[in-house]
Amino acid sequence: MTTSGAPGPTGSRLGHEDGRPNPFASGASSARVIGVSSGKGGVGKSSVTVNLAVALAQAGYSVGVLDADVYGFSVPGMLGVVGAPEMMEGGVAPVVTHGVRVMSMGFFARDDQPVIWRGPMLHKALEQFLVDVDWGDPDFLVVDMPPGTGDVALSMSQYLPASEVYVVTTPQAAARRVAQRSAYMARKLNLPLRGVIENMSWFTGVDGTRYEIFGHGGGAQLAAELGVPLLGQVPLVAGLREGGDLGLPVVMAEPASEAALAFVAIAQQIVALGPGRVFRPELRIT
Repeated sequence: MTTSGAPGPTGSRLGHEDGRPNPFASGASSARVIGVSSGKGGVGKSSVTVNLAVALAQAGYSVGVLDADVYGFSVPGMLGVVGAPEMMEGGVAPVVTHGVRVMSMGFFARDDQPVIWRGPMLHKALEQFLVDVDWGDPDFLVVDMPPGTGDVALSMSQYLPASEVYVVTTPQAAARRVAQRSAYMARKLNLPLRGVIENMSWFTGVDGTRYEIFGHGGGAQLAAELGVPLLGQVPLVAGLREGGDLGLPVVMAEPASEAALAFVAIAQQIVALGPGRVFRPELRIT
């Protein structure tokens, strides 16, 4: 597996690296692909990704996490990954931590090394992460998508045509408006939009008072505008930030906390929703 050099051709080989099929597009995998998206950075999308993944694993599901945020990779650190993927005959074995399989550009670049790639290289990297990595046959592949509406999101619609998109926002009106663009892009690419997750919904003081630091109602309003459910509201707690810094997700470090219980409830709702679809027509942009 390589992450540098000129990207290979796609065209008729879309989803095939050296003739190997992409199991998530060929029907070989029964995994539900959960794309965690946001319109902008800073809303806690990656924190949501890793905690949802671990919550699903704790519930007994086989889970993979793909860090598709190539420019801003953070999943390995937030999951406390020790070590690197192992090369094996015919592919790469992902790192396993906290019960989930993990693959990220962070395994191939230093923390202080910027990834300066044009779209075709990003497209190729995502293809290799899907085709060259031995994911097994997980129940869920949770994808930390890059913020915004750029090249990786377009590639996901091609390489992961059954992706279900879940949009993360904060209660703030400005964040809601930007997140809306990410949701509309998913629909433009014919990816099923399944729900909204509101992060940083409130802070609970020592006296039990809730302080809505980033406003109120942004997640509910966005969900209503999109015609999808608001799957949950995650409070702002120090343990969530600390867990991300220490590589110990809050659902493991503080399982009885407000935030951990919110993530568990959201994971349960995602399971209950069932697959978004099994097959979709070829990509059309209108």
